[in-house]
Amino acid sequence: MKRYLNISLAYAIAAMAGGVFYREFTKYNSFTGVTSLGKVHTHLFLLGMLMFLIVALFAARNDLTRHKTFRAFLWTYNIGVPLTAVMLLVRGVTQVLSLPLSTGISAAISGIAGIGHILVGTGIILLLLALKKSAGNGVYSR
Repeated sequence: MKRYLNISLAYAIAAMAGGVFYREFTKYNSFTGVTSLGKVHTHLFLLGMLMFLIVALFAARNDLTRHKTFRAFLWTYNIGVPLTAVMLLVRGVTQVLSLPLSTGISAAISGIAGIGHILVGTGIILLLLALKKSAGNGVYSR
């Protein structure tokens, strides 16, 4: 359980840093429009911190680590969320700075962010499967 709380704390710190960066970077560049930078903060808080708080609650009652699907969730999800956040950051910085991007570069940023989202979705499915297996043999089975 402590491991998942530590992961949650790391995502919370990253989310706060993302929020401060968004505020200060847009202020410094006198940017007043909508940018992807604003989504970094919420993605890290909800998909990172909140998800691992919930995982910690389940881990307190069940041994989730004995399931291969849970271990796969940890890897997949913890690659997907940061990848998504980094690509939101990259897209947002290019928007604030009004950098001209070629069609290929823009598509690459979107594509990598899409891969991050796919990994997050796959991770969520793996977590649900692990929870289902755990419910079948754990404290919650009745």
